[in-house]
Amino acid sequence: MMLVRYLSQIGRYFLMWKEIFRKPTKWRVMKGLLIKEIDDLIIGSLGIVAFISFFVGGVVAIQTALNLTNPLIPKTLIGFATRQSVILEFAPTFISVVMAGKMGSFITSSIGTMRVTEQIDALEVMGVNAVNYLVFPKLMALMLYPFVIGIAMFLGMLGGWLAGVYGGFTSSDYFVAGLQNEFVPFHIAYAFIKTFLFAILLATIPSFHGFYMKGGALEVGKASTVAFVWTSVTIILVNYIITQLLLA
Repeated sequence: MMLVRYLSQIGRYFLMWKEIFRKPTKWRVMKGLLIKEIDDLIIGSLGIVAFISFFVGGVVAIQTALNLTNPLIPKTLIGFATRQSVILEFAPTFISVVMAGKMGSFITSSIGTMRVTEQIDALEVMGVNAVNYLVFPKLMALMLYPFVIGIAMFLGMLGGWLAGVYGGFTSSDYFVAGLQNEFVPFHIAYAFIKTFLFAILLATIPSFHGFYMKGGALEVGKASTVAFVWTSVTIILVNYIITQLLLA
């Protein structure tokens, strides 16, 4: 019975995609919605992303340095490990899981509240495609999400550099040499391919749970929690699949 329910939800999720692009809202209205979503979802996330990225990059550098017990291992490994950790997994994947909590909960609760207060019903009565009106601006705003991850990459490596150099674990020259050592440009492309897919999931899964929820104010909170769980699980699964396809 539970399997049937999950399959039904998956089917409804893909049907939602059809509704996103059907009967689009007029541009003069959509423009304002898009600017608002960019401010709420992208600009509003920069602070927490910058804070987490900077300090986690520093932690990665310190932990790498503390585990270099063999004097034959070059100090450049600290910069190398920081770069690889930040670019390949931390910035695109870990930050996206954090954003599943921040962005996802915000999206689900905002749309869910509109459902509870019958604002979505009012839109549909007026002939507005509510899915396009509510979900499409969020999807388009999150096309700027790779910009956020690019900042996370930079700040993660900057935090690693500051922690490594000013913590006395390595010199600036060694750390920078480690950042440059055996650099593979495709790793950047791989990270941003993942980021683009994660952005789509961050926009659509929470929107789905908010739009199709039933009940009252209590169910809005439950829907936000379920949306966070499913978004996080899907991000991790997609991360595994993309890694297997592109790097294995």
